[in-house]
Amino acid sequence: MNKQVLKETRILQSFYLFTFFGVGSMAPLLSVFLSKERHLDGFEVGTIMSVGPIVMIFFQPFWGILTDKIQAPRKILALTAILTGIMGLGFLLGAQFAVLLTAAVLVAIFQSALIPISDSISLQFTSRVKGNYGNIRLFGSLGFGLAVFIIGKLSDMYIGLEMIFYSFFISMAISSILSFYLPKEKAGSKVNILSGVKEIFAMKKFIVFLAITFLIFGPNLANNTYFGLFVEARGGTYAGIGLAFLVAVLSEIPFMRAAGAWIKSIGLLPITLIAGVSSLIRWSFYFTEPNLTVIYASAVIQGLSIGLFLPAALQYIRDIAPMHIAVTAVTIYSAIGNGLGNWFHTFVGGIILDQFKIQGVYLFFSIMALIGVVLNIYLMRLEKSTSSQTILSRT
Repeated sequence: MNKQVLKETRILQSFYLFTFFGVGSMAPLLSVFLSKERHLDGFEVGTIMSVGPIVMIFFQPFWGILTDKIQAPRKILALTAILTGIMGLGFLLGAQFAVLLTAAVLVAIFQSALIPISDSISLQFTSRVKGNYGNIRLFGSLGFGLAVFIIGKLSDMYIGLEMIFYSFFISMAISSILSFYLPKEKAGSKVNILSGVKEIFAMKKFIVFLAITFLIFGPNLANNTYFGLFVEARGGTYAGIGLAFLVAVLSEIPFMRAAGAWIKSIGLLPITLIAGVSSLIRWSFYFTEPNLTVIYASAVIQGLSIGLFLPAALQYIRDIAPMHIAVTAVTIYSAIGNGLGNWFHTFVGGIILDQFKIQGVYLFFSIMALIGVVLNIYLMRLEKSTSSQTILSRT
């Protein structure tokens, strides 16, 4: 690896580190802040925490189209990163539900640009230099985990939960500066997002896998909202919440690094099945109300759930989608499978939290994961049947 490639790799890794450090500073502890500091009920907390995924569904395509049109991904990243940080400070402006909801919407609008555009730059860069995308993206997991641990500890020791918003702003400001130094990769070719929708939704495998992502990965994303409340309900402090998140997120790193080799060895859908079963075990275990020590230890299951599912799912979508609609397929997968799944499980989780406490939320997650596992097995059989028919047609 020459010096220029190494330098650009380090900048990309730093961008992911600080961007996810910002997200990790605020997202996991925001529900605790809204509940304990702003005294919102479960429905209000669920509404605010679920607004981000809904905004993502609409604004991720917008930022993609804008980036393609003006061909300036680094400038858009720089602008949206700093605006994301500024809007995050809006949570400090008042305790009224309307004010807090507005702040959440504004944060989500600009934050929705950060990961898709940076992922596009990273994928193009690693493709060009024959690098490993996972070795760059894992710095996001590292940043997220470190943030929850460090900021949780500082919130316990010093100024309280308001600390999460200042850390969020500073991290996003650093990411904004780093954006100008990212590799000069071109934005993707202009694509009419609606042009391939009809063709994509005629693909049975795509629809089934979209449902799998919704059912398995959606609760994993929603868990970022409720895990802090769960740890606190079991007697944990803010620092304890940070420790639990640190263990969970750092466990993703080795599995992300190993995912490529595992996929080659046993295939994509067996990997997503392992991730689904791991999620089912984790949520079912949390329903039994274990003690804090066991919760901290069991958090490593997240490595299997997310560290394996993310790379396998993205590669599966790219593999089954025809080349001319690959971008559209990934956009729909991200917006509906992840965005809608995150929103649904976060929103419904808030309603359940009001009625049945936090254990009810994890029972709900368990049921959804079980359905996802069953669908994953069905899709594996469908793939096997399709492959057999293809072989017979050639003989």
